[in-house]
Amino acid sequence: MGLFSKKKDKQKKLRSFTEINNETVADDFSVQEKKTCTDPYLQHAWVSVCIDILTRNVARAEFEIKKNGKTESDSKLAKLFMYPNKNMCRFDLWKQTCAWWSLDGEAFWWFGDDYCCGIPTEIYILNPRNMQHVVDGGKIIKWVYTEGGTGKPFIILPDEIIHFKDWNPWNEYRGVSPLVSLGLEVEQDLLAAKQNSGLLKEGGVPKGLLKTDQILTETEAEILARTWDSKYGHGMKNRVAVLGKGTEYQPLTFSPDVLKLYDMKKWNLYTLLAKYGIPPRVANIQDSKSSLSGTDTDSQHRAFWNFTLIPLLKNFEQILEVQFFRRFNLPETGEFNLNNIPELQESEDAQSNRDIAEINAGLKTINDVLRERGEKEKPWGDSWWKPNSVSEIDSE
Repeated sequence: MGLFSKKKDKQKKLRSFTEINNETVADDFSVQEKKTCTDPYLQHAWVSVCIDILTRNVARAEFEIKKNGKTESDSKLAKLFMYPNKNMCRFDLWKQTCAWWSLDGEAFWWFGDDYCCGIPTEIYILNPRNMQHVVDGGKIIKWVYTEGGTGKPFIILPDEIIHFKDWNPWNEYRGVSPLVSLGLEVEQDLLAAKQNSGLLKEGGVPKGLLKTDQILTETEAEILARTWDSKYGHGMKNRVAVLGKGTEYQPLTFSPDVLKLYDMKKWNLYTLLAKYGIPPRVANIQDSKSSLSGTDTDSQHRAFWNFTLIPLLKNFEQILEVQFFRRFNLPETGEFNLNNIPELQESEDAQSNRDIAEINAGLKTINDVLRERGEKEKPWGDSWWKPNSVSEIDSE
């Protein structure tokens, strides 16, 4: 406990969601976010959806160990990344890494209790919120991890972890949540959802009023209400209402202020999707103004990989290159194999049309195409056959 009290004033503990590691910057943000949304993954539906979309797609890419350009599958290093520990597989490793990165802006790999030196034999994912860094001389000299269940802190040396962290302008030692700039939007959504729930549960209003110029007793009013409800209530549709003399029906609608909440939530949704780099179609959102063409859907899924997932995977690769492969001076390297991702592959028709166009233009021969497809070559396939519609023009 002395360790925490000694470093308390000098180093701040990792904060969640809208809190930031620097006090002067945190003061610029409203403190209400901490009360309204303490756990965005739990409380905000679209935050959870966005993170789930990222994690399940990142894990689809196979992480391969390569040596001299050849993929290894049976080496100890390859098996380490395939089965990081006895309770975790490759899919879990990258899914949880991406989840913490997307939620808190950082993730920690720990080499386990039995690690002493050299190449690790196990990898565990730690909760960044339970990690506290201790700095001396401008460098992190140790980490203090507090276990969630027991609450007992233990020390982890920097050589025992790999720290994935996004750029943090307020604290160079820690990552920062991508949601830090969306505190107001998330709070607005939560308050709007609570208001709508209250409207449905307690503040509900009738769909209309029965108005009459006659004076009704309490008994007559109750009889009129029961009669109307029995004939035209409980989901009855397309029924003809016969009103008595001097009685009219006035429908009621939501106030304009309530209707604006839906527009606000829609705007905040697109802001959240843009922050995470997720096109609407990838999140199964259909804009009523857009077309339903398959080409548009395919292009958005392809853009999701090209402009969001691939840069993220390259970032992970570079972090591992520096903190793992170069740290241990390994001849191997690691990279994600994207060859089996359908969104990045051309359709068979598009590929065939492109091959035919390149053959006609003289950029490829038929055997060049067959070799790329892994098919048997033709005896005459190395010659280029000029199309009949093409004729030679003298240089003069």
